[in-house]
Amino acid sequence: MIETDLKDGVLRLTLNRPKAKNALNSEGMAGLNTALRDAEGNGEARVLVIQAAGNAFSAGRDLKEAPTLPLETSMQQHDAWATVYQRLQRLTIPTVAVVQGFAVAGGFTLAMGCDFVLASRSAKFGAMEMANGFPAAVCTPLLAHLLGPRLGLELALFGEPVGAERLYEMGLINALADDDEALPALADDFIGRLLKLNPGAVKQTKEAFRAARTMPLDQAMVIGKHLNQLLDASGSFAKGSQAFADRADRT
Repeated sequence: MIETDLKDGVLRLTLNRPKAKNALNSEGMAGLNTALRDAEGNGEARVLVIQAAGNAFSAGRDLKEAPTLPLETSMQQHDAWATVYQRLQRLTIPTVAVVQGFAVAGGFTLAMGCDFVLASRSAKFGAMEMANGFPAAVCTPLLAHLLGPRLGLELALFGEPVGAERLYEMGLINALADDDEALPALADDFIGRLLKLNPGAVKQTKEAFRAARTMPLDQAMVIGKHLNQLLDASGSFAKGSQAFADRADRT
């Protein structure tokens, strides 16, 4: 159910199980893990996009499958689900979720696990595991990192559908399209802007940003200082200064 396509530096992973609202069963999670593992070593991919076929992004994990799984298989599935997010966090290329319809339960977690989220205004999100009486166990740590404690805990506890516009106001969505039909153009524009960036600088920025989020600011500044020293020693500052001067001369 995971279709992969690499073209012009964009690696697209498409959830393609629309009749089941792109719910992720064992096969789907294995396919997603494999695709993300392969992306880690793919030198041609500069942006990874997670999107979905049909009118919904994902209803999350396929709970209809869960009661039929032996305990050992179920435990392996939990491992695979957590590994998806660990791989997303390790990727040094930007990751973009493109969401139409709804992204709930594990689908919400999958979208939030990406660096950037683009959505149509009518899209709905939510940690809806709580509606079934159990915590959104993997989504909760993500929300704790992405939001302050009041808003993060609100989303994790209530599990109610939340509109894309409210998540945009919270800073969880980067850009909104007016409707589903306008979403592909919005995504193409955003992805195109990412492709124009220097791949090495993107990698360094993602690594520094990731490390700084878990550090006191004074220690994070040491990372910034060392990165500047590396850029200076490599000649990147000199090249950048010349490029800036060249652009100034043309204006």
